[in-house]
Amino acid sequence: MRLAAGVWVNGVCFVSGRIGKIPRDLTEASLSGAGLSIVAALAMVFLFGMELSNYLAVNTATSVIVDRSADGEFLRIDFNLSFPALSCEFASVDVSDVLGTNRLNITKTVRKYSIDRNLVPTGSEFHPGPIPTVNKHGDDVEEYHGDGSVVLSSRNFDSYSHQYPVLVVNFYAPWCYWSNRLKPSWEKTANIIRERYDPEMDGRIILGKVDCTEEVDLCRRNHIQGYPSIRIFRKGSDVKENQGHHDHESYYGERDTESLVAAMETYVANIPKEVHVLALENKSNKTVDPAKRPAPLTSGCRIEGFVRVKKVPGSVVISARSGSHSFDPSQINVSHYVTQFSFGTRLSSKMLNELKRLTPYLGGHHDRLAGQSYLVKHGDVDANVTIEHYLQIVKTELVKVRSSKELKLLEEYEYTAHSSLVHSFYVPVVKFHFEPSPMQVLVTELPRSFSHFITNVCAIIGGVFTVSGILDSIFHNTLRLVKKVELGKNI
Repeated sequence: MRLAAGVWVNGVCFVSGRIGKIPRDLTEASLSGAGLSIVAALAMVFLFGMELSNYLAVNTATSVIVDRSADGEFLRIDFNLSFPALSCEFASVDVSDVLGTNRLNITKTVRKYSIDRNLVPTGSEFHPGPIPTVNKHGDDVEEYHGDGSVVLSSRNFDSYSHQYPVLVVNFYAPWCYWSNRLKPSWEKTANIIRERYDPEMDGRIILGKVDCTEEVDLCRRNHIQGYPSIRIFRKGSDVKENQGHHDHESYYGERDTESLVAAMETYVANIPKEVHVLALENKSNKTVDPAKRPAPLTSGCRIEGFVRVKKVPGSVVISARSGSHSFDPSQINVSHYVTQFSFGTRLSSKMLNELKRLTPYLGGHHDRLAGQSYLVKHGDVDANVTIEHYLQIVKTELVKVRSSKELKLLEEYEYTAHSSLVHSFYVPVVKFHFEPSPMQVLVTELPRSFSHFITNVCAIIGGVFTVSGILDSIFHNTLRLVKKVELGKNI
């Protein structure tokens, strides 16, 4: 049937002579309709909030790809390690890799602090500069002139240290090659100094020697770990604090007779000749001697800093090292506590929180060894123990896509760690073997379209309105039907 166009007048539609009316369920107010309208409005608000939250949330996609690092790019390793039984005097940080890189005793980016056995620092930074290289380990012509130095032991060491303003001691081991090279020049120097500064008449300086294979406790008390170790004990600078005990320094100069005699002359230059006058020297007049450094006050060392390595398999080795000393493997203990050992640029707490917000499963293994301790008891059974850590590194890169371009937000390196204690015939060391993975994890932050958000909002409004209208119509017609049945009318 064809209908002509019509007009609406006072709610009545006139069409081709027929009068149409708006359905009563749309014009009559009802309590059920009001309730349904409120429920529909709340549903719209709830669904809008869910859509808004989904729009504001970060959407990421994770993939595993080949590492995109450029050739020749370096990887930074930050570390903070505490060694309760390794002296800072000989502690060395070395780096090597499979490409042939071999850097020994890195000092530019590494700092050392003396600590006690409880890991508590006992002073300022230890040895800020490199130890001078010893070129002359003894006289070219080795002539033995008899013992001129005093044999010291635990019984007479303190008496000699309190009696003489300067006591220079050679801590040696008979099996040590360098100790045997030093012996003739040391005894010749001791005889020369004895003639120039007679211990009975002058009494300003005396040279002594300690056999560390016989006087183990005495050498351990003075934190001797390498042989020979020449220590200069001075009397006077700490008389009030330590009841007259000597403070002491280590001698790293040349070991021929001429150099040793010249060094001894400088030690007594400012000391009064009277035997009983304490050497309260004026430190402002002292000249800096590069061959002389403060001796370690304790046997422990905290090593912290960073090194840069190539992104290839390699090792960071911490050991007792010296080109002019020998070490007894049974006396070297490399037990350590790890405060930090991480790869890559150190992220701030804010960046770590942001990383965990975007990818909750990342950020938990960037410093896997932190808080771990690897302790070896000192004894015959546990002697010569090398501690090795094997670390496998995976790079994670977080990027954001803007206008079809990737913008790097941050990168992080996480690793797995496996450690073992290995008995060896050589001097014990700590090895951190690292192996970067050829693959990397790429986390991409995907943007959400605003037009998609607006479309969903319109769909929510229209959908809720339509569904509420259908429900209202069904409810209204059902009520009318019930009323008719109750009134006994025929349908």
